[in-house]
Amino acid sequence: MARPWEELQTFLERLLGSRNVYFQPPESFKLKYPCIVFERSGIRTDSADNRKYLKHKRYTVTFISKDTDSEIPDLLSELEYCGFDRRFTSDNLYHDVFTLYF
Repeated sequence: MARPWEELQTFLERLLGSRNVYFQPPESFKLKYPCIVFERSGIRTDSADNRKYLKHKRYTVTFISKDTDSEIPDLLSELEYCGFDRRFTSDNLYHDVFTLYF
């Protein structure tokens, strides 16, 4: 049985049309652009009657590209449980950061 992050990685690879999708890569890892980097960033818990009944794993998903006008951020923002957080530039690369519940 696949772990949830493996299912998310497969989904993001299909969305990107590339295998340049990385789950929590070490800092020394050489990324190939454009790429998506994602990491687990928390759990949202729904409660009722003093009991936890649903847990939603939260991931931070960052699309990194040299292209300022890629369509991938638009595709990510259309996902049902995904919200845009911020955009920044670092080392001449554009970073679009999203929060995704998967």
